[in-house]
This record gives sequence, C-alpha cells and structure tokens, in this order.
Amino acid sequence: MDEVKIEHVPGRGFTATVEGHRILLDYRLAGGVMTIVHTEVPFALRGRGLAGRLVQAAFDYARDAGLKVVPRCAYAAEWFERHPEYVDVVAGG
Repeated sequence: MDEVKIEHVPGRGFTATVEGHRILLDYRLAGGVMTIVHTEVPFALRGRGLAGRLVQAAFDYARDAGLKVVPRCAYAAEWFERHPEYVDVVAGG
C-alpha cells in the first residue's frame, strides 16, 4: 500500500487523507491517560489496514509521551488483543 501520512492533532486524535477520504481516530486525554473513543474509515477504504495504522500511531505516541491508553473503541480494543507487545502502554496492563 502507498505511504499514508498520519497527522496528530494534539489533544484530539490522528487523521489522514487517503484517496480523497478522511480517516480518523479520536481520543480524550486526562490525567496522563489517552482514551481512544472512536476510529473511522470510510467503507470504500475498509479492509486495507488503515484503522490499524491509526491505532498503532496512537499507541506509539502514547508510549513515547509516557501516557497510558484505554482502548474504549471496539476496534482499538480488538487491535490491542492482536498486539500484546503494547501491554506496557495499556492502563491496568
């Protein structure tokens, strides 16, 4: 897949534009905890791993920033189950 430039909007989320469509991950930040509340990928782009790229970007950012993550979004929670190497980042993990 072509390079996807994911941008971080501090305190809000991660986003990218792919083939003219916007993909996004929204989070809330409080007390050193990033709560991932929503991921969104348009139907035309689904099945290409884009939501996973957003979630990984969020987890990587949290790790680098010393934050903990609560993957409240169902997709983010499923992604974490497939990536136990991020257990150190999950709140209560």
